Amino acid sequence: MAPAQSTAATSPAPVTPYVHARYRLESVDQAGIAESATASTMRVRAGLRTATWHGLSALVEGEAIIRLGPEDYNDTVNGRTAFPVVADPSDIHLNQAFVRWQPAQQLELTGGRQAINLDNQRWVGSVDWRQNDQTLDAVRAAVSPARNTRIEYIHSWRVNRVFGPDSPQGVWRDSDIHLLRGSATLAPVGTITAYGYWLDLPAAPALSSRTMGLRLNGQQTVRPGVTFHYTTEFARQRDHGVNPASFSHNYLLIEPGLGIGPVTARVGFERLSGDGATALQTPLATLHAFNGWTDRFLSTPANGLRDLYADVQWRLGPVLTSAPATLRLQAHDFNATRTSADYGREFGAWLIVPVSRQISASVKMSHYDADAFATDTTKFWFSVEARF
Repeated sequence: MAPAQSTAATSPAPVTPYVHARYRLESVDQAGIAESATASTMRVRAGLRTATWHGLSALVEGEAIIRLGPEDYNDTVNGRTAFPVVADPSDIHLNQAFVRWQPAQQLELTGGRQAINLDNQRWVGSVDWRQNDQTLDAVRAAVSPARNTRIEYIHSWRVNRVFGPDSPQGVWRDSDIHLLRGSATLAPVGTITAYGYWLDLPAAPALSSRTMGLRLNGQQTVRPGVTFHYTTEFARQRDHGVNPASFSHNYLLIEPGLGIGPVTARVGFERLSGDGATALQTPLATLHAFNGWTDRFLSTPANGLRDLYADVQWRLGPVLTSAPATLRLQAHDFNATRTSADYGREFGAWLIVPVSRQISASVKMSHYDADAFATDTTKFWFSVEARF
């Protein structure tokens, strides 16, 4: 007879600690500002994650952002306005703390401070690119009524933004945010998502809005080693809540792509309309992921934004470990939607190299060549990230 196995040997630990650390060197050279910025910062996240007990689990996570070296940058709260902005102010805070109840596989309820990412983060994201996360104090309910379907509702009353609590715009208190989203994966078409996002933001009235939209994302195998990718999305945004303006704006995304072996190339057309006084805005998005890495379009210009872009990702293969290095190249051409203004162009490159199972390094740069909007800007980043 085989010896009985110990329950302790097979059961998960009741509490699992983890640590994520990221060092970053960021430089910014921006026309119109005499000084160039150089920011050397470290982000450390440490947390405890419990095992599930009768459907209940919890997570608590602290975060520290520490400046290493000279303060030759404007972190948005240090008063160093002679330098370009690098929005990573030093801080120590509670980043996440939530309780989750999942009594069945089809139902999940979460309450507390949490990072929330919906779809491609165009409307709601945690902005993990910056050293400080964006999190929501919220309750979240998700149900899967049928296979490959999901309906979720989120209510949030506070947005903890990347600028930190010392910034006047670092915390959006007394918010009334309702996010409703439903998705279904239908073979062979892809995933269809319908959503409605209602943002009432007393701390930023001009960004209050209600947005209704529909998204399709999928892929088809053309032949072995060749895949056709496609994403399309349309949304309508109107004023809502405390917003003093009255408007109706459209959002449109068309993004076909082709994957051949280790290379995936996409071309995209994204349109955020504007009427000359107001424009479609996405204040809860992971904005760095869209419209160029130099962050010239974190707010949509009043005359709208049309972004015609190409994005190429190449899995280069193993360099230091068995995991492949990745090279990503981007090019953007920006124009207004209401007028014929040519805003400018942007080109960027990003190399990510895994060093071990837990550690990766990356180098990234992007240059914005201004014409009728903002000023010439060049940014460079070097990062090392470890997860334990």
